[in-house]
Amino acid sequence: MPRRAEPRVPRRAGQRLRLPLRKSLLGRLLAVSVLVAACSVAATAWLAVQTTSGAIEQEQGRNLAADTRVLDSLLAYAAEHPGWDGVGATVDELAETSGRRITLTTQSREIIADSADSPTPAPALPPQASAVVDPLSVTTVPGSGTGADARSVTSGSVTIAAPGADGVQHSGSDRIDPRAVGPFRLPGTERTSLRRAAEEAVQCLGRSGIASDVVEAASGRPRIQVVGNDPDRLRESRCSTDALDSPTRTEEKALSALNELVDACLDRQGREGVRLDLDLSWNTAAEPVPATAVPAPVPEPSISVPRETRPTAYPTPSPLDSAVDRDIASCVGIARQEQLSSYVASPALLFISDPGGGAVPGFELSPANTAKITGVAALVLALTVGASVLAGVRLVRPLHALTGAAQRMREGEEPSQVVVAADNEIGRLAAAFNDMSAHRARLEEQRKVMVSDVAHELRTPLSNIRGWLEGAQDGIAEADATFVSSLLEEAVQLQHIIDDLQDLSAADAGALRLHPEPVRIEELLAQVAAAHQAQADASRVGLTTDLPAGHQPVPALDADPVRLRQAIGNLVSNAVRHTPAGGRVTLRAYATGDAGAEVVVEVADTGSGIAPEDLPHVFERFWRAEKSRNRRTGGSGLGLAIVRKLVEAHGGTTAVASTVGQGSVFTLRLPAAGPDPIGTAV
Repeated sequence: MPRRAEPRVPRRAGQRLRLPLRKSLLGRLLAVSVLVAACSVAATAWLAVQTTSGAIEQEQGRNLAADTRVLDSLLAYAAEHPGWDGVGATVDELAETSGRRITLTTQSREIIADSADSPTPAPALPPQASAVVDPLSVTTVPGSGTGADARSVTSGSVTIAAPGADGVQHSGSDRIDPRAVGPFRLPGTERTSLRRAAEEAVQCLGRSGIASDVVEAASGRPRIQVVGNDPDRLRESRCSTDALDSPTRTEEKALSALNELVDACLDRQGREGVRLDLDLSWNTAAEPVPATAVPAPVPEPSISVPRETRPTAYPTPSPLDSAVDRDIASCVGIARQEQLSSYVASPALLFISDPGGGAVPGFELSPANTAKITGVAALVLALTVGASVLAGVRLVRPLHALTGAAQRMREGEEPSQVVVAADNEIGRLAAAFNDMSAHRARLEEQRKVMVSDVAHELRTPLSNIRGWLEGAQDGIAEADATFVSSLLEEAVQLQHIIDDLQDLSAADAGALRLHPEPVRIEELLAQVAAAHQAQADASRVGLTTDLPAGHQPVPALDADPVRLRQAIGNLVSNAVRHTPAGGRVTLRAYATGDAGAEVVVEVADTGSGIAPEDLPHVFERFWRAEKSRNRRTGGSGLGLAIVRKLVEAHGGTTAVASTVGQGSVFTLRLPAAGPDPIGTAV
């Protein structure tokens, strides 16, 4: 199917058609560079954020653990001392262990203790406290876990885990540090008595095969912690713990004082009084209420086991779901704070900062940080785009120059040279274009010379023929044998020029047909020598054939004998014409390659030779070393071009070697197997 011709867009002379940016090399290079830069920036930013976030989380985790230990120690000190006197040593020890500056102040920011005390003025404190150290008001962070070990203190923007309790459960409104026991702290005699009873119970359980241990609460009261999960054996052990379940004299006194404070609080709210037990559970009647109605937390027995293995006899607390229960729980909490207030230190502000006085280092993806990251990414992208544009312009500029030069040549202007800026791919392309331009200019010059030469060659015989015929018409010349011979000579010369042009035209069009057949090259050389013997004798030049010794026998050559004689004849005719009188022209042939796969034909002369700068142009059409139009020194410049075309049609190659003043050797290399069947006639 023939391809439809695209319509040509008319444009004025000298006008250059510019490609749109999306189709140009510069646009594509810029797009690829921007894409690569964007992906690189995004990948680098993602990797940096992931790595930095992980490192920051680890650092913050370490900071949180260190700050938790600091607050734990200070809360313990406040719970066990009625004031902050003597806390300086504890603060200094904590600062040395954590590597931080630790400052403890009153609510009005008066310094209680500061690890940064030195002869020089201490740096200013951060604007916000890290935590409030108040053993009577410990804040539990929702969702941080269950039980006392999940307590934590929150103040401002810093969250610090609080110390664990002694295992006793408290109500949801109980925010008192479990180490703040105040008047419930047992004296040495009571501790010793209870400890002895606990050890006896442990020994009893041990005899029953139940492993247990004694755990002492903050008040000094011991509990028995059972190891294992066999509640049936625990019930069957019959080990008495009555001494551990009864309050001591100290505890009864403290509990009675607490009960009075609770009743006074309830009386102010119009509620009836309650009776508190040692575990701070309460009863509103003379008889105990069912366990499911007890609003306070679970009373802890003297013997505790893991929750999943506790005997079913232990009650499960019910939530504080009534207004009375909530009021009682609130009064219990208020009464405990009132009772313990004289036994614990007053609330203090805790500041944890760097030794230099700055805030704890951290990282936050704030709008300012986001703007910085975006700015850096935009700067990198802008630099990438700028570098790509610069490189692209430098890359495309010589291509534009090449395109402009090619368009000027297409529009008929003189071939121009482009600047070869560097020895790279573009530079080599420019050099190849310059060579092509020079070759085109040379071909154009040769074409003009050929037109002039052919016109001259055709005009001369035609003028002679016309002159002889006009002379015969006017009766000046007689139509004798000499007249006919002159006309014939001019007609033959005219026919020779036309045949040469026709052969070249057929070769260029690929229509040069060969008729190969077996040829003995020795016989063909003898025929060529005999055909040009008269020309050689007239020029007094020796013409001989020679089969060089030392070479393998020349095999039969599969070739077109007519075309091969024409090619070798052109070489012989050219050699005789450029060899002075007394010189010699020699024809030789020999085989080369494996089993004589190639036949080499040489035509050597002792003529004037060819200059080295002219050797590359010898086989070009219309080229002549002698620029004159003298038939003695040069024809139309088509003979050697025809030789090359005929040899190439046989699948061979041509070459020439020459020395000025000594002669030339023209070499034809032909395959013995003959030409490609595609280019031959059947």
